[in-house]
Amino acid sequence: MPYINVRLMEDVLTPEQKQTIAEGITETLVRVIGEPIRGATWVLIDDIRSGQLVIGGDALTTDGVKQLLGSVPAAV
Repeated sequence: MPYINVRLMEDVLTPEQKQTIAEGITETLVRVIGEPIRGATWVLIDDIRSGQLVIGGDALTTDGVKQLLGSVPAAV
């Protein structure tokens, strides 16, 4: 059974956007493997707390990700 773990910075995407990501990943697996895999596919979306991811010695924050992405709708 496929288990896909997606890690995203907290408070950047809405629950609806996360659901769309999970559905898209599932649909991709169905297209490649076949319909029987749908019910066996697990997608887990984890939120990374702001400042807990460090890249090149610099902490990545929710505000930093929002600036990087530009016009991402605010999370609810």
